Amino acid sequence: MHVILLEDLSGVGSKGATVNVKPGFARNYLLPKRLAIASCTRAANLYQELARQNQAQREKLVAAARAEAAKLDGVEVNVPAQANEEDTLFGSVTSAEVAEALARAGHIVDKRRIELGDHIKQLGRYDVTVKVGHGVEATIKVWVVRA
Repeated sequence: MHVILLEDLSGVGSKGATVNVKPGFARNYLLPKRLAIASCTRAANLYQELARQNQAQREKLVAAARAEAAKLDGVEVNVPAQANEEDTLFGSVTSAEVAEALARAGHIVDKRRIELGDHIKQLGRYDVTVKVGHGVEATIKVWVVRA
C-alpha cells in the first residue's frame, strides 16, 4: 500500500515521502495514529497542495528575514562600559546591553537573537552576529567605549 508520511519515521521514511508499506502496518498503525495518509485518496492531493502553499509561505518568510537582515547588516552601535587604565572592563558586555544599544539606534532586536562569540571584556570593536530567523543572520559592529 502506498502512503504519504506526515512525520519522519525511522526505518520507514521522512516527512512528505511516498513509501510502499504493508497494508496491515498502514491500516493498523500509520493511518489511525495520523502518521500517514493513503496516496490514492483526495487527501493526498490536498496534502500536496498544502505542502506547496507552506513552501510558498516559507519562501515569503525567508525573504522578509533577508530584508530585515539587510537593514541590520553593517549597523554600528556604541556600548558604554566602565574600564580600568589597561582598557579591561570591570564586567563584561552582555547581549542585553547590545540589544539596548540597537534599540537606541532604532532597531528593535530580542536579546536572545544576539550571539556574542566570546565574552566581551575589553574596549574596542567587535563583530556580533544577530540571528534574524529562518537561517538568516546579520552582522553588526559593536564599539565598546569608555563610559
